[in-house]
Amino acid sequence: MASKSHQFNSNPLIFLLLGLSAIGVSAAGNGGIAIYWGQNGNEGTLAEACATGKFPYVNIAFLNVFGSGATPQMNLAGHCNPASGSCVSLSTDIRSCQNRGVKLMLSIGGGIGTYSLSSKLDARNVSLYLWNAFLGGKSASVFRPLGDAALNGIDLDIELGSSQFYDDLVRYLKSYCGRGQKVYITGAPQCPFPDRQMGSALNTGIFDYVWVQFYNNPPCQYTSGNTTNLIRSWNQWTTSIRAKKIFMGLPAATQAAGSGFIPAEVLTSEILPVIKSSPKYGGIMLWSKFWDDQSGYSSSIVSGV
Repeated sequence: MASKSHQFNSNPLIFLLLGLSAIGVSAAGNGGIAIYWGQNGNEGTLAEACATGKFPYVNIAFLNVFGSGATPQMNLAGHCNPASGSCVSLSTDIRSCQNRGVKLMLSIGGGIGTYSLSSKLDARNVSLYLWNAFLGGKSASVFRPLGDAALNGIDLDIELGSSQFYDDLVRYLKSYCGRGQKVYITGAPQCPFPDRQMGSALNTGIFDYVWVQFYNNPPCQYTSGNTTNLIRSWNQWTTSIRAKKIFMGLPAATQAAGSGFIPAEVLTSEILPVIKSSPKYGGIMLWSKFWDDQSGYSSSIVSGV
């Protein structure tokens, strides 16, 4: 592309197309903000989150009971009750978001729940459930808690239980890409490297986006006036993990996490200019939509991301 841009051509349409191509290339180098939605009924609707135009990736949290023979359960806090069927209307919101180009992932796991995988077969069974209940699959015997709209992928936020067989789970999920839908695989490991719960899954190299939680982990997070540990950990993650893009996961307000909050002006002036030099840089992940509403954090950083 660069060599063509130096060639002379008197056709104004060609110049216009070349200019648009250049704009597209530069835009592709920019990052985006991923956000978690679903754990507070006072954070607005899913459609409203997408309509802000600030979040190209939204993780719907959480499916927090699954595996080892358990009946899968989803918790969407005050939004609706998946078990009663009151969340099927979210299909309208899902389509609204996707029509805006937003990628929606179902986040499985979380800090509160009961989940584990007992075997490779169990991983396969959970993957089939996720495919049929939330992605592009259909099964007469599987209820779709969010209605008939298909999410774009699955996000792993594995913080409890065993680390076993999640590598099998993500391989099975990726195998469904051949069934008419690209299945995105994303994950939210803790910043101590390698992640205790998700290390084997991340080592598969098939994650599309990894939003590392650089909070509630003092050895690898920002502390007042000190970016050294944070940047060192970021560099380790971006040079060690085979994922398409890596995001810096942060709390959207001081109250959103026990530690690790970064003032917006520090992030935009001291940290983003450094981490954006990585070819793996994908942007910033925020926990969560509710806390972002309280703080206005995303609005303060979006132009710099």
